[in-house]
Amino acid sequence: MIFWLGTHEAFSQQLAATPPLGWNSYDCFGYSVHEDDVKATARYMAKKLSALGWKYVVVDYLWYFKGPVGKTRIPFQKRSLDGSFLPPLSMDQWGRLIPSTSKFPSAVNGKGFKPLADYVHKLGLLFGIHVMRGIPREAVWKRLPVKGTSKLHANQIADTTSTCKWLNHMYGIDMEKPGAQEYLNSLLDLYASWGVDFIKVDDISFPYHEPEIEGYRKAIEQCGRPVVLSLSPGPTPLSNANNVSKNAQMWRVSDDMWDTWGRLKAMFKYARQWEGKSGNGNWPDFDILMMGKITSRGPDGIERYSRFSNDELMTQMSLWCIVRSPLMIGGDLPYNRELELKYLTNKEVLAVDQHGKDPHQVLEENGTIGWSAGIPAADGKYVALFDTADVPKTVSVNFSLLGMKNRVAVRNLWQQRNEGVFYKKYQVYLPPHGAVLLRLSAVKQR
Repeated sequence: MIFWLGTHEAFSQQLAATPPLGWNSYDCFGYSVHEDDVKATARYMAKKLSALGWKYVVVDYLWYFKGPVGKTRIPFQKRSLDGSFLPPLSMDQWGRLIPSTSKFPSAVNGKGFKPLADYVHKLGLLFGIHVMRGIPREAVWKRLPVKGTSKLHANQIADTTSTCKWLNHMYGIDMEKPGAQEYLNSLLDLYASWGVDFIKVDDISFPYHEPEIEGYRKAIEQCGRPVVLSLSPGPTPLSNANNVSKNAQMWRVSDDMWDTWGRLKAMFKYARQWEGKSGNGNWPDFDILMMGKITSRGPDGIERYSRFSNDELMTQMSLWCIVRSPLMIGGDLPYNRELELKYLTNKEVLAVDQHGKDPHQVLEENGTIGWSAGIPAADGKYVALFDTADVPKTVSVNFSLLGMKNRVAVRNLWQQRNEGVFYKKYQVYLPPHGAVLLRLSAVKQR
């Protein structure tokens, strides 16, 4: 079955009409994520979050690596005296990586991720995986055949000068060579047979690998299954904004996000840079939400709950929602507290992310930043105000900046409380690194 024969724009709108909501395993499990972790997360999401739109369960980072489930260093491969790669990666006869059965026992006998994807789907959720750009170096050394061709081999499509700076498993693919597109097609055909709904392709967006990005998009469109394409890491170059929006549904605007104020504050710069470039199935991605219990077996320091203060958590969620970023939770969901649920289950806040119109920055002065977005079928605005300074302050927004008349009813979305009717402006006292998210409605003049 061919999924879509129309334009890419229509394809994207059908795949991701609103920013995707879900969970990604990287920040809590790194490359040691196990099938049991994924199933526990899926059960939690189905019970607690899916009714609010949270759907994607994404297995990140090195699911094909046979290393132990535990905290270890980044798993580089080494070369033996005969040139082989150690430890060997889990792959099939065509050089396509498959899940390690030490981490994903249900993948035995060539089943791949299909049993796990089926488990996730039966819960009413969607299943995703992380992949590294290119083709395994091990497949190139072994000269494995390229599926879909009669005589071509991995060494004939690899670009051995194109490598990842922080992981030595892959070579890039020279998309001008015969067999290159066929290899990517075979990957997506495999993922489609597993039931994959989402792929996050890493080491592809910065620097920007345009031919390979277009190759993944073409492979998705021919595979017969709707698959969201997410690109990582950032910062995706602004000069490639038009191209990335024609090929992917999500792309990272920054390097990896972690739970420090400096990294969170930097996101305001990226928000301004990507202003006006979201919508219609295309979503600049502000990376994983630093929320809940992270680094259980992960890549960044000790096991902990997010180091963000409550005010910083509110700033993070408010900014991601007002700019309409995809929302991917980084914490170990079964360990969520009431604190995390407060941020993840507020329907009025999630509506800003899912349905806001044309978000744009409306003010920036002395550490105060304000963003606004339209409300569908309503005479009003969503407004987020932030204190990015290290001292508390009273922040305000004039209604004229929003194109609204003098009398406006204000609702605090985090508190789910009506604040009253205000004249000409609204002001609020915010703590350092704090935020408020509002719904403003025009009051008809008498």
